[in-house]
Amino acid sequence: MEENTKNMLAGLPYRPDTEELGEISTKAHRLSRDYNQTADEDKEVRKAIIDNLFPDHGEGVYLQGPIEVDYGKFTKLGKNFYANFNLTILDTCPVTIGDNVMCGPNTSLVTPLHPLLPEQRNARLQADRKIADIEYGAPIKIGDNCWLASNVTVCPGVTIGNNCVIGAGSVVTKDIPDNSLVLGVPGRVVRKITNKDRLDNYPY
Repeated sequence: MEENTKNMLAGLPYRPDTEELGEISTKAHRLSRDYNQTADEDKEVRKAIIDNLFPDHGEGVYLQGPIEVDYGKFTKLGKNFYANFNLTILDTCPVTIGDNVMCGPNTSLVTPLHPLLPEQRNARLQADRKIADIEYGAPIKIGDNCWLASNVTVCPGVTIGNNCVIGAGSVVTKDIPDNSLVLGVPGRVVRKITNKDRLDNYPY
């Protein structure tokens, strides 16, 4: 693995235009496209694509599709991972997802960051005489038994604890402790999830 790629995964400044990263991302984009052209009944084809796109995944992964994945090999999916339509994973830094995690439609897990100052953010002439920008990122970690509802965005550097529910439309910018119900933009913990939330206590 090249030093530039190691820097990327460590959250250090790096260049996204290297040959190594280009090969990995091109493969991931192609596999995403191939997956999006399959149907639910194409189980064996879908499984082969998931195995290739996410080498580190548990059993029982189901992606409704379409999906958009930046690298794939830097994402770990736990057992029984489920994602509804339009899952986006930008794994500039590692994305680690626990067991029994569910994602509603339009969930985005994004690890990339860009400098705030335009003179550092914009593409510019580098020492090798090529035009490129400098980026960095921060990892995302999601614990076991979490549900991310529709249109949730998890931002760089966020850790979500076990047994959490992230409400629809939330943008999670800070770490979330175990057993939390999170709502809003930015997402905030509104209360703990307890036994009072059992279905037994809901009228039908």
